[in-house]
Amino acid sequence: MLNLFLNGLPVLALAIDRKAIYYAASVLLIALVMLCISRMSKVETAVSGNRIGALSMFAAILLTLWYYHIFTVAELWIAMLIGAALGLWISAKVQMIQMPQMVGLLNGFGGLASMIAGILTLLSAHREFMGTANVSNFRLDAFSQITAGLAVVVGGLTWAGSAVAAAKLAGKLQQRPVVYPLHQLWTGLFLLISLVVPFFFAMTNLFGVQARLLLILVAVVVSNLFGYFFAIRVGGADMPITISLLNSFSGVAGAIAGMAMNDILLVSVGGIVGASGLLLTQIMCRSMNRHLFDILLGKSSKPLTRGEAGKDGSNTVAGPASAETTGAVVSGSTDAATGQAKPTTSAAQAISGASSDAKQNDAALSPEVHAAQWLQEAQSVIIVPGYGMARSQAQPLVKQLADRLESEGKKVRFAIHPVAGRMPGHMNVLLAEVDVPYEKLFEMQAIDGEFKDTDMAIVIGANDVINPAANTAEGTPIYGMPVLSVADARHILILNFDLKPGYAGVENPLYAEAKESHEHVEILLGDAKESLDKISKACAEMQAGKLSGEKDAAQAATADSPETPAKSGLERAADDIKAAATVIIVPGYGMARSQAQPLVKQLADRLESEGKKVRFAIHPVAGRMPGHMNVLLAEVDVPYEKLFEMQAIDGDFKDTDMAIVIGANDVINPAANTAEGTPIYGMPVLSVADARHILILNFDLKPGYAGVENPLYAEAAAGEEHVIIALGDAKDSLNKLLALL
Repeated sequence: MLNLFLNGLPVLALAIDRKAIYYAASVLLIALVMLCISRMSKVETAVSGNRIGALSMFAAILLTLWYYHIFTVAELWIAMLIGAALGLWISAKVQMIQMPQMVGLLNGFGGLASMIAGILTLLSAHREFMGTANVSNFRLDAFSQITAGLAVVVGGLTWAGSAVAAAKLAGKLQQRPVVYPLHQLWTGLFLLISLVVPFFFAMTNLFGVQARLLLILVAVVVSNLFGYFFAIRVGGADMPITISLLNSFSGVAGAIAGMAMNDILLVSVGGIVGASGLLLTQIMCRSMNRHLFDILLGKSSKPLTRGEAGKDGSNTVAGPASAETTGAVVSGSTDAATGQAKPTTSAAQAISGASSDAKQNDAALSPEVHAAQWLQEAQSVIIVPGYGMARSQAQPLVKQLADRLESEGKKVRFAIHPVAGRMPGHMNVLLAEVDVPYEKLFEMQAIDGEFKDTDMAIVIGANDVINPAANTAEGTPIYGMPVLSVADARHILILNFDLKPGYAGVENPLYAEAKESHEHVEILLGDAKESLDKISKACAEMQAGKLSGEKDAAQAATADSPETPAKSGLERAADDIKAAATVIIVPGYGMARSQAQPLVKQLADRLESEGKKVRFAIHPVAGRMPGHMNVLLAEVDVPYEKLFEMQAIDGDFKDTDMAIVIGANDVINPAANTAEGTPIYGMPVLSVADARHILILNFDLKPGYAGVENPLYAEAAAGEEHVIIALGDAKDSLNKLLALL
């Protein structure tokens, strides 16, 4: 007895050591997986987190195979070599643009592995399949059989759903939602059967192996059908949510398979992956204003057809108001309900023609040259990347553009929509690939409110995530989805391959706005890399002085005309200035924004050198702080005695030959005297309107800070000689004016 005990101790010790090693290693690997997920939650640590996760999974596979004696040493090495070869081949072949469908497919493989594990576990109770020697190694009580059945079901739906999602993303299946007759009914029926079938596995011992085989077949077929019906109806902005949800399902399937096999490591790791995936899915749902159960049940909205849109007026896709819809203020005309100045058709038409020179120039300029002008004038730029950037692999040129703009002193940031691309974090990965600093990447909630104060938004291959129709187009896949407020930016440049609706199939009103006018939105069609290259060349040529903007555009617009072209607004203004004896210059925020005060000083000096009387009229609230204009003009040595406060100079406008307004609007707006109920009503304004001639240098025809239309713009539009408006950056306009003088 003693000898038997002593001989058994080494065996017992080995067994204890083996089990202790397994559990200790499992705890360590579980901790590493949690560390991996934690580090992947931040962009700056995601790469190292991914590596930790990959090594942990590799170690977990080795540990499981060693502990359960599943493979011999030779078989183990052969399997690892085959797997490593396949992994290296896939990683070398798959491009970054194909990463979303690859992620979807890998989710499917996880589900497929769990389904196979569940099937083998269910078959293990029968000697016909597993052999007599191995049957005793499995504990197939009712719980194990039910959980094995659940592993088959969850794994099957994960595999089928992921395969469909990957095929959609790869363009192998129709990317828009596909809805079959009675689709909702079939989806619910397959889901119900999938949930019920696993519980019957506990009773199959009563009916033999044939019953179990039949039930396994039913579970596989029905779960795969549910996965197909679930995923085929998903499209548009819901696809990233679906990918995230299927990732969660793959973890859940693994955890259930681990419970069936009584494997603590698989249960823990699968549970962690499932829980983190579900949390990510919930975050994505909140970001997209979606309900998780609607996604689970395959509910989605069909995009409106052109015939359906606007039938009752409720679903009309509305975009930002254009000049033709906003109209112009006619002095003395106000809305009784709002107190705002009322637009009239004639005024609207007048505004449409007010900047005829500018619009002709815009039309004559190519989109890339027009964009280069905007970029030259801009001080703040927000870049919005989308799937088009990924598709064309344009991120190196995007980085190059951002670097160039920053080297010119401009503020550049990237706005990242949570579902831009085809998987969560898609844009972050692509931009990190070309070393865009993490601190330049801003999530939607952190930057969306900044667009209204941004000079230029550059959209690269995005559509749905910037589509203002999400706020108005009820019944479409993107209705209610939070979108980036790109439409609020001062200027918008959209680089897109074509003018087709985005993934969701909803028309973008920004495209219609660009078609009517290029004042706010410019679109450059074609491959993103080629478009960025064109813009880069246009910017370089403009900096080198090869593109003169307005002059070249005017020449191009009149090249085919046999008639002598009429003088531009600036040319007529130059004639008026030459004839003037007295000039009052009115600086405003536009001068400050463009940093044009050196050219203003140069203009004043030139006019004085010609014997003209030049003074500056300073409104007390011109600019963004008290004394703003005084400080800027003192900076360029404009004498203090030339600066006059409003009360000291306002009465002199009526005797002044020329008033030159540089980037001011509200402080010279005559509507302050008539437009009751508006923010500027009753505010003292400079009586610029009384001058014999008025030249207004403004960036565009939009209302000023207060949002009240300026009737002087309507006068200019009506062709009156009294007022001339020159649009564009103040520095550019002053340079052109000085050249004409």
